[in-house]
Amino acid sequence: MVTTEDPARVRALRGTVLAVALLNGAYLVVEIILALGIGSVALVADSVDFFEDFAVNLLIFVALGWTAARQAVIGKVMAGIIVLPAVAALVMAATKIGDPDPPAAGVLLGAAVGSLLVNLVCVALLARVRTDGGSLTRAAWLAARNDLVAGAVLIALSGITVLTASGWADIIVGVLLVLLNGSAAKEIWEAATEEHLAAQALAGEVDDD
Repeated sequence: MVTTEDPARVRALRGTVLAVALLNGAYLVVEIILALGIGSVALVADSVDFFEDFAVNLLIFVALGWTAARQAVIGKVMAGIIVLPAVAALVMAATKIGDPDPPAAGVLLGAAVGSLLVNLVCVALLARVRTDGGSLTRAAWLAARNDLVAGAVLIALSGITVLTASGWADIIVGVLLVLLNGSAAKEIWEAATEEHLAAQALAGEVDDD
C-alpha cells in the first residue's frame, strides 16, 4: 500500500511523483505527435514507456491516504489504459510492413535525445523518494531508469535509418520495444493487487494458512 506516516515525507513524495507524472505526460504528447508526423513505429512504442510512468506516478499521487482497495482499483484501471498505446504501435507496424518508408532521422534523433533528458530528470527526482511509497514508488524509479536504455536504442536507430535509408529498422525496433514493455500493464496490475493483499494481511483479513 502506498503510504507513509510522516506528513513532511508525504508532501515531498506527492510533489515529486506529481512532477514526474507531469513530465512524462507532457513528453508523451510530444512524442506521439512526432511519431505520427514521421510515421515512426519505434517512437509510438516508446510512448508506452512514458504512459506507463505517467500512470504509475499519478496513481501514487492520488492514492496516498486512500484505502488499499481503492488503490488496487485505480492501479488496475491504469493497467488497462496502458495497453492502448502498445496496441496502436503494433497496428502501425502492421500497416507499415507493406510500405516501410524510413522515418525522418533528424526528428527521430531529437525525440530520442529528449526522451533521455526527461528520463534522466525523472530518475534523479525519484531517487530521493523511491523508498517512501512502497513497491509502486520503487517500481516507478526502476521504470524510469530502465527507460534510459530505450532512449539510447532510439538514438542508435536514427543512425541506422540514415545508413540504410529503410524503414525496416524502425519497424523491428518498435515491435521489440512493445514486446519488452508488454509486461508493464501486468506489472502495475500485480503491484496494485500485491499492495491490496498485503494491507489485508496486516489487517488480519487474509488467512495465512
